[in-house]
Amino acid sequence: MAPKKGAKLPVSAAKKKPEKVVNPLFEKRPKQFGIGGALPPKKDLTRFVKWPQNVRIQRKKRILRMRLKVPPAINQFSKTLDKNLASSLFKMLLKYRPEDNAAKKERLLKRAQAEADGKTADAKKPIVVKYGLKHVTYLIEQNKAQLVVIAHDVDPIELVVWLPHLCRKMEIPYCIVKGKARLGSIVHKKTASVLCLTSVKNEDKLDFSKILEAIKANFNDKFDEQRKKWGGGVMGSKSQAKTKAKERLLAKEAAQRMS
Repeated sequence: MAPKKGAKLPVSAAKKKPEKVVNPLFEKRPKQFGIGGALPPKKDLTRFVKWPQNVRIQRKKRILRMRLKVPPAINQFSKTLDKNLASSLFKMLLKYRPEDNAAKKERLLKRAQAEADGKTADAKKPIVVKYGLKHVTYLIEQNKAQLVVIAHDVDPIELVVWLPHLCRKMEIPYCIVKGKARLGSIVHKKTASVLCLTSVKNEDKLDFSKILEAIKANFNDKFDEQRKKWGGGVMGSKSQAKTKAKERLLAKEAAQRMS
């Protein structure tokens, strides 16, 4: 006779669940993350880090430059030399690094020894990169500089903001490159605002002329119009979304009036 509806089947008839086999070698030990317990898993805590003051100032300044309208004279420092041309320029500058104190001492000792022996010593100074804002400005005014290299991140920018105009007035090629620290490493300093070359050796004249032509074509002439443009004025994502929503609403109202 079939069992009545709703009646429970006997235990023997019920389906037996297979017992879970537990390996005695591996004991389950759940971690406790309370006080004095296991260390919690690593998280990205960048958001909660209090950054140093100089980093905070740099970031705030960057945001302000994006938000505020930047005059053309300052905005031109955001247009730097492209990577390939900058690498070839720095290779050339490294060939003409100024001698350090040890090299200068050795050169002067050799010269003094030659003069003591009655030989004619070479009195010419080696051809090197010139640095220092006042010195480079003097060389530009005397029309002795052949190429001027300016750093884009000089602070305060007022120190060099007039320098591109002076170079254009004296018809001297100039370029703006990334990193005052990179310029400083060439002249054995921590940073350098501006460098210039007054002359090069005969074997480097062909390469130097190619670099000058590329700088004139790709930098001085190319950015002639961009130099007159204002920069900045870029608002945040929330402000842009609000502005777009307002424009859509105004366009919708205008379409309703026309219909």
